[in-house]
Amino acid sequence: MEVLGWILIVACFIIAFVGTVYPIIPSVVFMVIGYVVYGLFFSFDELTFWFWIIQLLFIALLFGADMAANAFGVKKFGGTKAGVWGSTIGLLFGPFVIPVAGILIGPFLGAVLAELIVTREGLKQAIKSGVGSLIGFLTSSVVKVMVLTVMVIIFILYI
Repeated sequence: MEVLGWILIVACFIIAFVGTVYPIIPSVVFMVIGYVVYGLFFSFDELTFWFWIIQLLFIALLFGADMAANAFGVKKFGGTKAGVWGSTIGLLFGPFVIPVAGILIGPFLGAVLAELIVTREGLKQAIKSGVGSLIGFLTSSVVKVMVLTVMVIIFILYI
């Protein structure tokens, strides 16, 4: 049973990391499921009140970083709220429409199309907004990987 417990925990953590680039997978949820699986298979004793407080702070950081990086990327390159929304929609639907490549193409096209439809500023500005969206997504993914890594390290230190 011990081996099964560790297999499930590691699988949850791996899925959480996959969620950093595939936004349909809720990284935070799988990270917490991994902690709960540990508690159910082994013991919740090591996962103290302070452990959960620290993890909640990192969870808040993950949500904030995700939203801020995308919005910052679009706005830094001259995009508008329409570009931010288009990028977000493209990020959610891109992987379904174009498997694998849709993760990168979706936010770019979403921002470009939204800028063209809503602001009508021109193709050059819309493309700049799309590039900003792509940079924001990639930055967000890197930050999420770093935060998830710290969360796993803290988990290991507590157990």
